[in-house]
Amino acid sequence: MVTIADVARHAGVSSSTVSYVLSGKRAISEETRRRVRSSVRELGYHPNAGARALAARRSHIIALMVPLRTDVYVPVMMEIAISVTTAARQHGYDVLLITNDEGPGGVRRIAASGLADGLILMDVELDDERIPVLRAQGTQATLIGLADDARGVSCVDHDFVAAGALCADHLADLGHREIAFIGYGSGVYHRHAGYAERTLAGFRNRAGQRGLRFLHRTCEGTYESTAGTLARVLADRPGTTGFVVQNEGAIGPLLTLLRTSGRTVPEDVSVIALCQDQLAEQFAPRLTAVTGSAQELGRVAVEQIVGRLATSSDGGRPDDDRALLTPTLTVRESTGPAPLLP
Repeated sequence: MVTIADVARHAGVSSSTVSYVLSGKRAISEETRRRVRSSVRELGYHPNAGARALAARRSHIIALMVPLRTDVYVPVMMEIAISVTTAARQHGYDVLLITNDEGPGGVRRIAASGLADGLILMDVELDDERIPVLRAQGTQATLIGLADDARGVSCVDHDFVAAGALCADHLADLGHREIAFIGYGSGVYHRHAGYAERTLAGFRNRAGQRGLRFLHRTCEGTYESTAGTLARVLADRPGTTGFVVQNEGAIGPLLTLLRTSGRTVPEDVSVIALCQDQLAEQFAPRLTAVTGSAQELGRVAVEQIVGRLATSSDGGRPDDDRALLTPTLTVRESTGPAPLLP
């Protein structure tokens, strides 16, 4: 294993000079700095993480808390996690993935352990109990999601209110007036997950403005639950011609069930989904979808936490940044004009 002494001998300087170049704690001439960095590259030297943490009182690790619940769409969660990891490395940080004990107790444990310099929290609830813990412990954190009271942390999220409104506008523009909104399982709404409640609120408000009648029905996303949900929708509103689907797991079953019931998409009914483009392209017909970039969420979250850590290490008070990413509507083959009444 290459040591700092090996780098010093190769560069013709003292070990302390190598340390100063790596840490930036003392002014070193540009020529010496270039020589040391060249030796670091040639020898493949990597600073010992433990020693670096002790010296700087920082771990250069960001903890990412990812609740892998059964009622969330795990592929999107993992896409965001990969983006966080990639962006963090570009800023010189490693990522510690926390998938269990992600509640207030988990926040206290990570903060007290000193394992991580800061935290990024996912699956944020409107009244998230982790945020008061972060404030009380003075832990620097960024939320991927919005909470009602997010003082002391930064936040980035898709603009789910705007996403819901885009769905309502698209179907209204096509002449649909009876709409069904197929949401997540009841547990998601019971714990006030921000992405679910904000989307529904945006859709509801715009539907009211556009004169749409709609039903919101929860759905667990299995074939059986989707079948029950569709049956209830058609029993209550047999004239339904538009479906908005936020639960990714329900998309495939819904399309199959509509076909078996004799309804053709989009001639008889239109379907618009809130999902990633990769998923929307997998179905037949390809889905009209409102999407947001998972990669961008991860990148912005890392920039926010790195900025907070830099400001706090300099003795300053970090700004509580708020970033809402604009959703995109992509029209494909699953939506069309409302059928003419007989």
